[in-house]
Amino acid sequence: MSANSSNGIRLSRRRFLQILAGTAGALVVGVRLAEASEPPLPPEWLGNHFHELGAYVRIDVEGNVLIGARDPDTGTGVATALPMIIADELDADWNRVNVVHLGLGVGAADNGQPQWSYGRQRGGTGDSIPAAWSDLRQAGALARWLLTQAAARRLGIAADRLRCEAGTVIAPDGRRVTYGSLVDDASKLDLPKQAPLPKSPERYTLIGKPVGDVNAHAIVTGQAKYAIDHHEAEALVAVLLHSPWQDGSLERIDTTPALAVKGVVKVMQLKPEPGQLPGHTVIAPAVAVLAENTWAALEGRDKLKLQWKPGAGAEASSGALEQQATSLLDGDTAPTTRVRDDGDVEKVGKHAARRFEASYYQPWLAHACPEPMNCLARIDKDRASLVLPTQAPQQAWAVVQRLTGLAPDQIEIRVPRVGGGYGRRLDHDYVAEAVMLAKAVQKPVRLLWTRDQDFANDWYRSACMHKISATIDGKRNLVTWNQRLASASALSGRGVPADRLWSSEVQPDQLPAGLVPNYRSDWYALESSLPRGPHRAMPHLSNAFAVESFVDEIAHQLREDPLKTRLRLIGEPRTIALKNGGVLDTDRLRNVLQLVADRIGWKNWLRSVNGLGIACWAMDGAYVAHAIETSLQGDKLGIERVVCAVDVGRVINPLGLEGQVAGATLDALSTALNLAITYKDGQIQQREWKDYPLGSMALLPNAVEVITVPDDGRPPTGASFLAMPTAAPALANSVFRVSAVRVRRLPLMKEFLRML
Repeated sequence: MSANSSNGIRLSRRRFLQILAGTAGALVVGVRLAEASEPPLPPEWLGNHFHELGAYVRIDVEGNVLIGARDPDTGTGVATALPMIIADELDADWNRVNVVHLGLGVGAADNGQPQWSYGRQRGGTGDSIPAAWSDLRQAGALARWLLTQAAARRLGIAADRLRCEAGTVIAPDGRRVTYGSLVDDASKLDLPKQAPLPKSPERYTLIGKPVGDVNAHAIVTGQAKYAIDHHEAEALVAVLLHSPWQDGSLERIDTTPALAVKGVVKVMQLKPEPGQLPGHTVIAPAVAVLAENTWAALEGRDKLKLQWKPGAGAEASSGALEQQATSLLDGDTAPTTRVRDDGDVEKVGKHAARRFEASYYQPWLAHACPEPMNCLARIDKDRASLVLPTQAPQQAWAVVQRLTGLAPDQIEIRVPRVGGGYGRRLDHDYVAEAVMLAKAVQKPVRLLWTRDQDFANDWYRSACMHKISATIDGKRNLVTWNQRLASASALSGRGVPADRLWSSEVQPDQLPAGLVPNYRSDWYALESSLPRGPHRAMPHLSNAFAVESFVDEIAHQLREDPLKTRLRLIGEPRTIALKNGGVLDTDRLRNVLQLVADRIGWKNWLRSVNGLGIACWAMDGAYVAHAIETSLQGDKLGIERVVCAVDVGRVINPLGLEGQVAGATLDALSTALNLAITYKDGQIQQREWKDYPLGSMALLPNAVEVITVPDDGRPPTGASFLAMPTAAPALANSVFRVSAVRVRRLPLMKEFLRML
């Protein structure tokens, strides 16, 4: 066994078992030499007495188990939930399991292309658990099979007569053999010709049980290391000053004062590479100051004398974009894309009993990750080693490989726990910057973005405007729904065909599609020079706010209970086939809605002095609803109670799910109450936390009551941002109600809530 300095440990001349995700989702099991394409392993992964049982599992002779978490944990709890899946299939003793954050697993195939050792590696996108559900159960089942086979040979009993429990193989006569005593024999066995079958659900002993976050102790005691905490000897610290305009250019610069600062080594210019997609290269022209320490780098940056020349977007403003959206939606302009068109909206609408209409504007949003962009990069002649916070290690690898030309297995990417992602770390402009700098100075570089640069150089969520009209028949049934959305696509310039740019902004199956017989959804493209990219809960966040706020406005004009309006819209229990695959189960949607209504005491909504608001949504096979109670003392808003119900199918870790639901709820409330990015003359106006104030403890509720629907055998769905879409409209509906009761300023409050 050979150590590779701080870069991890590589096995030498040992056969290992590797489990890979096949191109069609099948599990590919093979045996090959470690040198062929085994990724570097963390130093703690193998000691002198550990044996490998598959790509994710290591067990030592004392029965201690190491399980690798393949997806980056951005605070979503996947570093706990994913190993739980393996541990349950393995019948491991969870008290003896340690979890290791796996870096990128990449090797070289025979054709020189990358070969992913752990299959899909992607975090913070709400689909880690459903994507891993099959793969990781197979991984655990294989490790258990190997141990059982080794025990069968030792005990002289057929393997199918043995059972496993808490790290022990047990024979019918009561004899027990520990995993630790079997691992040496098990690691030498040939793989089965067919993958062993995973457990049946009734045999689960860990899945579905509440488990604390495996990193919780390290986090609360300050021992957790994020990428920004990593250092390397002789590494230079690099800080940046980007152009205030993404399409700007450096007109003149005097580096003399900066280079005079003690410790400053070099000042360099960085430019976006022509022809590269956004997120794959430098986000905007920048000047980098490299120094021996952070203080010198910042001092040097402050001493720079430079002037930027604006580009074509120099006169852009958020106000002008809002006017552009208003003009498009108020005029007769044809939509950029008709996303969905069911029935005949115009014909049926002409004969409807009543018509409703409303508009909703939502501002630009930044990601504002707690851990700003950073990257530690060492680029040598035949090897690249990086430590970085990313949601997509394979996409980060592609950036490094393009800039260095190194072979797949010459690039190592380590991903510690990530200090927030929210979609920002699906782009890797900061990685490109670090690699460019490290190559230029031929030394390790520790790139650190300051908060002002983080706010001013984001891939923002576009502002958007919804204009919705609907009609009802004589029985108060919604018979037409016409929703028009104007926004600047997050996919613009990213190599996506023009006729698919809408797909980051709206979904054809979003509610109330399928519930209203005559349904139309149109998207209008706004032109903007601001960089855009993926954002948490996008596109559900903005669409659910508009839809669920509008449903409440319809209920108000009909003078009826908003819950009754929704239940009539949802209709009788049935499944509705979705255009993008899957089904909408109206019974499950109705259930989460009724659960929060019952818990909040909705029967008193009309008589309550406080305001009660409600909202529901469905996405990717999961269902969510919120009910919120607010009070109004003068002009001071109080959020008294928040209840959220979720139906995510199979629940891996109830405690982790509760944390995700509560966290997403608070994030959505903070966003609705406080946050907006504005720009003037093409420049972002928010540069510090005081300009973009996240919700304080005093502003947000003391607790979020979470109701989890018991699973009924359905596969698990994602939940990292499931609770975001319905929190804001439930809040708005609640505030509208309390204002009607206590302040009697309905027109003013309705306009305010549309602008949240």
